Amino acid sequence: MLVVLKPGTSETAAADAITRLRMAGLAVHRTEFESRVRIAAVGDTSAMDWNEVASWASVESVAKLARPFKLASRAFHPHDTVISVGRVAIGGPQLAIMAGPCSVEGEEQVFTIAKAVAEAGATVMRGGAYKPRTSPYAFQGLGEEGLKLLRRAADAHGLAVVSEVMEPQLVTLLARYCDILQIGARNMQNYALLREVGHTEKPVLLKRGLSSTIEEWLLSAEHVMAQGNRQVILCERGIRTFETYTRNTLDLNAVPVVKELSHLPVIVDPSHGTGIRDKVAPMARAAIAAGADGLMIEVHHDPDRALSDGAQSLYPAQFTELVQQIRTIAEVLGRTV
Repeated sequence: MLVVLKPGTSETAAADAITRLRMAGLAVHRTEFESRVRIAAVGDTSAMDWNEVASWASVESVAKLARPFKLASRAFHPHDTVISVGRVAIGGPQLAIMAGPCSVEGEEQVFTIAKAVAEAGATVMRGGAYKPRTSPYAFQGLGEEGLKLLRRAADAHGLAVVSEVMEPQLVTLLARYCDILQIGARNMQNYALLREVGHTEKPVLLKRGLSSTIEEWLLSAEHVMAQGNRQVILCERGIRTFETYTRNTLDLNAVPVVKELSHLPVIVDPSHGTGIRDKVAPMARAAIAAGADGLMIEVHHDPDRALSDGAQSLYPAQFTELVQQIRTIAEVLGRTV
């Protein structure tokens, strides 16, 4: 249920309303909009007399939160969520450009790519240290050593760090090195992992599952937010369809749909969405035109020798050209890079 308090309600009265709802066994989450405290009361709401709640002196209105995702919905939090990470506020006027290799392979590789993407205009460096691979015999990442290299390279060029966490027991380790914790597509419905990152104070980048609906995606975000962490960034990275020409089908419809349903920022990963190097740039441009708050792009200085996903990785020069194009599109939309 959504309980909206009257304008000018004192903190004492707001705290009293929250306490009374909690005493009924409900989980209570608070936000503010247009000088009003808005309270989402979730759980078994049947035990509460909502007509009585509506009669409380501090209450302006009581309404049902119709969507199954409560905290992620605009009904609860009408204005856009903006998440500050390093030099960028994701969800604000500035587009977030995240770039780097699929996998951290070594010191020379990661420092070379960090320099290239920073000079081109990226603000966040991506790189995998623990790699979920389809084959158990493929390169699985460098583990903590990879995280150390990624952190050092990013710090040397003023970049924030995002990397994927695959297991609940690795969350504390990843949080030590990363500014953003990434939940990969295969783990979108790993609820133990979602709860664990929900207990951290780190922003969480939640990739859409391979065959997940938008509602399932937002409910996964809800699992994180229900633990107290509201810093969730959604990432559309393509879904599995009958089409086999590209690696996945990049669902850019999801961007305006999610923007209408949710207040959370949305970025797009056209590298995994297409899997083909020369298709990445056009889909990246389309993503920004569709209203995405940023991009996640794989970049490698020697993709033919990359240990993972070389075929979808841009050369640094291609990435530089793409960022210049994105700047032009952003200006038309009243945004910046």
